Amino acid sequence: MAERELDVLVIGAGVVGAGTALDAVTRGLSTGLVEARDWASGTSSRSSKLIHGGLRYLEMLDFALVREALKERGLLLERLAPHLVKPVPFLYPLQHKGWERLYAGSGVALYDAMSMARGHGRGLPLHRHLTHRHALRVAPCLKKDALVGALQYYDAQMDDARFVATLVRTAASYGAKVANRARVTGFLREGERVVGARVQDVEGGGEYEIRAKQVVNATGVWTDDTQAMVGERGQFHVRASKGIHLVVPKDRIHSTTGLILRTEKSVLFVIPWGRHWIIGTTDTDWDLDKAHPAASSADIDYLLEHVNSVLAVPLGRDDVQGVYAGLRPLLAGESDATSKLSREHTVAHPAPGLVVVAGGKYTTYRVMAKDAVDEAVHGLDVRVADCVTEETPLLGAEGYQALWNARARIAARTGLHVARVEHLLNRYGSMAEEVLELIAADPGLGDPLQGADDYLRAEVVYAASHEGARHLDDVLTRRTRISIETFDRGTRSAREAAELMAPVLGWDKDQIEREVEHYEKRVEAERESQLQPDDQTADAARLGAPDIVPLN
Repeated sequence: MAERELDVLVIGAGVVGAGTALDAVTRGLSTGLVEARDWASGTSSRSSKLIHGGLRYLEMLDFALVREALKERGLLLERLAPHLVKPVPFLYPLQHKGWERLYAGSGVALYDAMSMARGHGRGLPLHRHLTHRHALRVAPCLKKDALVGALQYYDAQMDDARFVATLVRTAASYGAKVANRARVTGFLREGERVVGARVQDVEGGGEYEIRAKQVVNATGVWTDDTQAMVGERGQFHVRASKGIHLVVPKDRIHSTTGLILRTEKSVLFVIPWGRHWIIGTTDTDWDLDKAHPAASSADIDYLLEHVNSVLAVPLGRDDVQGVYAGLRPLLAGESDATSKLSREHTVAHPAPGLVVVAGGKYTTYRVMAKDAVDEAVHGLDVRVADCVTEETPLLGAEGYQALWNARARIAARTGLHVARVEHLLNRYGSMAEEVLELIAADPGLGDPLQGADDYLRAEVVYAASHEGARHLDDVLTRRTRISIETFDRGTRSAREAAELMAPVLGWDKDQIEREVEHYEKRVEAERESQLQPDDQTADAARLGAPDIVPLN
């Protein structure tokens, strides 16, 4: 990146930054993407893992936003990432006879109609009305008196961190230069104009000057911090709102469908997640450490109390396998005039050569990326092609359906159980063949990882060799979800995973020890934070573990 001037340099590899890099490079622009930590290590790996139209925005009469999100949901399900984005059913319990069924039913009917009208809703079943008895048959976990009937409708879900890593790899496959563990320390200026950034190589040391005709700040909740480096007062501010989620084993909630429940402040989701459920979320202001938002004991109690209000068999603390907290970047504008786009996200050009994109939601990342690149293109003196990401499938999408149809044959050929082949196809799509090649070369990699038998040993090697994982934490927290899917939070798998990564990344025994020790300390600090009564004490406990492992 430092060798010659880029057309566009994107800062921040969450879903919006990664999407922006893909948008720019597929328009023929020379593109760089830098991320201070790991792909999706901020907000984009800690969401509710839903790709949804935003049913509750209908109630706010924000039809444009819902229409936009439903179109994106359809594109992702059908064309862009069918291997990563899957339909998921939700049950909405009704608590009042008559009017509520009419009111909620008309909302869900409109939701389906808007989806179909975009021509991208055919991949999902339509909603249906359920009687009290039918609802309890679908979700026997519910208290009999918690509902008088129900509605069932469909949205979609994905593994958010895996989705971002795939976006980054797709951008790289089209020629984008991408680097994680590359921290921006300042901007390069020529007079008023921003002409690039100073970037520190966090792993290898050294600082580089990367010059670019346009720089895009896509740093989410860090937007204001990044803007401060330019010395420009932002036209809007981004405030962080904390949302926490609990992960519990599948057998603790007896249901064939996800649940969506109203709370006094928002909505609560119970979302199917493989052999688990994800319960979320909260919505509270957060002005402490942005890198590692902490879930307090009060947050956990809040979610348990609300979900237990409808469950026949209540959940306790001992049922919670994993807890994670993320920060939503919410716009707090100083001037409404800066918001040229939807209320949900804003793009601005605060200084010549610098574009800022902020706000928004995961589902509409592609629209945000397009708007950011459109803005950057205004600052380039050349004719640039229009956005093509609507027609550009992510890596692994092409050929996924054909391989899915042949999964029994693949299982017979490789000796893996067909369920393992399905697992690989739904994580890597047609790139699963690359994982299978690793197993063919070393059959031991076809064994499950100790302490986390949903994952194969080959997936750990592949994360380090193909997916940019630099540390044990990257693999156990984001390339896989072992850190939230096991009661030990991944500590039983840590040593074996580190030993699998070592030959790929050139680690010696000392580095393996450091990686394992660092991971164990991180888990310990997170557990400690989750026992604290409030945000301040939880944050202090979480910061007890250092952030990054120094390499030799």
